[in-house]
Amino acid sequence: MAYPLKPDAERRLEEYCTEIGETLRNKKRRASFAIYTLGLLGEGERKSVEPIAARACPDPERVDAMHQQLLHFIAESEWDDRAVRRIAARHAIAVMSEQEPIRHWIIDDTGFPKKGTHSVGVQRQYTGTLGKVANCQVGVSLSVANTSAHLPIDFELYLPESWANDPKQRQQAKIAPEVVFKTKPELALDMITRALEDNIPGELVLADADYGDRPHFRETVRALGLDYAVGVRCNTHVQRVDRLDRARGPIQTVGEMALSLPESMYRRVTWRQGTKRVLSSRFAFCRVVAAHHNAEGNEREAEWLIIEWPQGETQPTKYALCTLPTTTSHTELVRLLKERYRTERAYQELKEELGLDHFEGRLFRGWHHHISVVLCCYAFVVAERVRLFPPSAAGIVSAGTHTLAA
Repeated sequence: MAYPLKPDAERRLEEYCTEIGETLRNKKRRASFAIYTLGLLGEGERKSVEPIAARACPDPERVDAMHQQLLHFIAESEWDDRAVRRIAARHAIAVMSEQEPIRHWIIDDTGFPKKGTHSVGVQRQYTGTLGKVANCQVGVSLSVANTSAHLPIDFELYLPESWANDPKQRQQAKIAPEVVFKTKPELALDMITRALEDNIPGELVLADADYGDRPHFRETVRALGLDYAVGVRCNTHVQRVDRLDRARGPIQTVGEMALSLPESMYRRVTWRQGTKRVLSSRFAFCRVVAAHHNAEGNEREAEWLIIEWPQGETQPTKYALCTLPTTTSHTELVRLLKERYRTERAYQELKEELGLDHFEGRLFRGWHHHISVVLCCYAFVVAERVRLFPPSAAGIVSAGTHTLAA
């Protein structure tokens, strides 16, 4: 297997699959889930339905029947993605929390490159996965994390307006009537709301400027009782505040404010040891209130503005807003902002090891069912890693994927 299991881990996997199987309410679904799970965890370059069926069935004459069974389970069968993902999340979080509390929720998105035009949600659109506009699907994710482990627990397919508002494409992809166009930040807020309803632990939402630049996203996160540390773009308007957090002075963009600060406010901060060097940069920290649409910000909550201006650059490269208290150290603020980097590592492993982007079907339900089983597999792997390599084994945890196989 890609993730070889010791006997006690095999027992835990069987118990885990049995617990998830109870939510599927059907013997055939339970069997299909187990086969699909073992197919994702096992060897094989492709982790889509057809090759999983071929590897699972030793009798060549039964492969087609197995293929049809798994295809129906993934693409057509009516089972509850949220219920399955909830069990997976709680399984891993219980183990992670024994070592260290879950504090961070990370919102991000990733691309699923496609060659054709018929897969649900596919179109030419920007994806950070490739760093360019490409023919792809885009999935928005919510992950939870502590300092030693990172766990994606939910995913939503971004459905562009060209798909959401086209009756023919909706019919072909079997998109339910209640599914309407939502922006990526709106999808993210849906996942955050579900996580709160499911009592998932967490305190601080992290996201890049694609999400943090939206005032509604930031305000809703706060209204839900969470703090945030999110990227914003250089044209975001703010006002400085005095020691009593009262807005004072002119409204400026964060880009203008960054250039107006004295050089002495930019100090080097180191946030962690990288694989080849110590990671550090220059930062400035100001207390501000956001001023939407150039409106006075006096009644808005004071927060941190964090500006990164690396040595040798002609202008700042990143800006972020954070609602953590004034007592939070500058080093801690930077370290928290840089926590998001682990999401890319999780995406890479989910794709390379568990076939996150290998689904070849065209249906909306099928995409989400495939993702659900992948998340179940990853949750089990993360839990086993934490058992084998607790935070004290930091040097081991930073090793490669196969070293960490459960």
